[in-house]
Amino acid sequence: MVIREWRGHASASKAGAYPQHFRDEVMPKLRRLRGFMGAQLARRQRDDQIEFLVLTRWESMDAVRAFAGPDPDKAVVEPAAAAALVDYDRSVQHYDMIEI
Repeated sequence: MVIREWRGHASASKAGAYPQHFRDEVMPKLRRLRGFMGAQLARRQRDDQIEFLVLTRWESMDAVRAFAGPDPDKAVVEPAAAAALVDYDRSVQHYDMIEI
C-alpha cells in the first residue's frame, strides 16, 4: 500500500471551503478509481491560516500513476480546490506502508 501526502493552506475566513470541496467533489471521483483505498483529511491552525493535510491510500504506485499521470510526485489540484486555498503544495510525498 502507498500513502500519498499533500498539504494546502486556507485563510481562517474560508476554512470550510476546502473540506466542502473535498467531500463533494474529490471523494466521489477518487472512489471511482481502481486502486484507491481511502483518504483522510485533517486540519490544524497555523498562525492566521488553516493547514489541511490530505492522506490518500493506494494499492500501488501504478494506481497512483493512473490517478496522477506520468509524474506521480506532481500534485493534482483542481481549480475549485486552488480557489479555496491561499497556498498549496505543488508536489506530494509517497510512503510505502509497512504496518497498519
